[in-house]
Amino acid sequence: MSGYTDVNDPRQHSGSTKERAMAVSRIKKLPLLSGSRLLACILTVQVALTAATLARLETSADPGHGAALVVYASGAVLLVAFWTGVWATHSQRRKQPTASTLSHLTEAVLDHSRVWVWALDGNGRFTYSSPASAALVGYDPLELIGRHISLVLPEVAAWGGLPCTLVATHRGKTWADAVLTYRHRSGADVVLAASGRNRPDRHPRGLAMEGISRPGPYSQHADTAATGPGPQIENRINDILRNGLILTAFQPIRDLSSGSITGVEALTRFPSDDGRSPEPWFSHAAAVGLGSDLEFAALETALHKAAALPAHLSVAVNLSPKTCLDPRLPALLERSGFPSGRIVIEITERLPVSDYVPLERALRPLRACGMRLAVDDAGSGFASMRHILRLKPDIIKLDRSLISGIDTDPGQMALGAALLKFAQHTGARLLAEGIETPSELATLTRLGITAGQGYLLGRPTIDPADWAAWSTPAREHDTL
Repeated sequence: MSGYTDVNDPRQHSGSTKERAMAVSRIKKLPLLSGSRLLACILTVQVALTAATLARLETSADPGHGAALVVYASGAVLLVAFWTGVWATHSQRRKQPTASTLSHLTEAVLDHSRVWVWALDGNGRFTYSSPASAALVGYDPLELIGRHISLVLPEVAAWGGLPCTLVATHRGKTWADAVLTYRHRSGADVVLAASGRNRPDRHPRGLAMEGISRPGPYSQHADTAATGPGPQIENRINDILRNGLILTAFQPIRDLSSGSITGVEALTRFPSDDGRSPEPWFSHAAAVGLGSDLEFAALETALHKAAALPAHLSVAVNLSPKTCLDPRLPALLERSGFPSGRIVIEITERLPVSDYVPLERALRPLRACGMRLAVDDAGSGFASMRHILRLKPDIIKLDRSLISGIDTDPGQMALGAALLKFAQHTGARLLAEGIETPSELATLTRLGITAGQGYLLGRPTIDPADWAAWSTPAREHDTL
């Protein structure tokens, strides 16, 4: 499973001139200087004085006297305006060094701070990111602007689906030190402490947010991962294995042309997780030598629960390459009694595999008996593409990072079209993960992608009553 990223490694920090300029541009501008406002007030008084003078001129019986009043009033207006303008200009010049100093200081802090400052709109998309994002999650600020938060926080599959630690029901509510597991660009887990607040937003779907994320006392990095997550976590994992404290949620996979449900993905859930991503559990288990044990327990639970699914649905189960190499796997699959033709083994590893030959050898007999192979997270990095080239999967799953915003990003559209053509040439089927908006769905359908999953198409559920509702058989050509 994924390792941890060392957020304290300065080599992972990036702070280009463009990023710094972007950071500075977001600093709230200073209000108009008081001298300018004072000038406007004085000019208003002067206009009123002139108007009064003209009125006096109209009512005066002596035209010469009225003309003199106009001359004197005009001279006074010009004189006062001149000296007020000089004073305001001097005041502005005097304050400019202060504003410039503040700007440079803020730029320096944002450029070198280990604290990631961010802002989201009501749709859950980044409107601002400080340069620290490059060190903490592997994305430069300009790469995050306009992208959905689920790119780096996978548990937020749709805006409004925040983990309980961030659920806020009132505008203006704040939270502090919520421990969340972010996904680094490399695929590794990065645990950060987040603090922030809600703020009003014009978007009707949710609240906008602004805050900071930073390495905290509960954060786990590569340096601490080397010594393991500690005996307390190991004891909890052993407790889960002994007592079977694992839940399985199934998320439907649909044919995008007909809307019919053709299969499901089995997703592991732990009762104490409060809806958070299960990935840290598998990472911690791998760190203490229990990674395959926990994966096998999750696999047994998923196949046991899958017996209650409609018989026409395929079931995708997530396994790491290391677990696929474990000699216990074939016997476990056979012992489950679940039809091999309905099983899809989904390779989840986002990091490079050092040697594909043993992995190909281990998967060959499983595929020969009817099981299919899927590679996850296509389009998210080089590792997944190498998996595709070496393993030649039956199903290629496009990562959520590619799907999010594909309706507005020509580059993402082009990459999606290229992967579709590649899949067609290799005989694989392309499946889009994380479809959350009608616009994304329409774009994917227009590109020719025929299978997908996501909150728009159906949320993961642990309720057998929901599974029973998926009983309408798919048409033959729709089957995943």
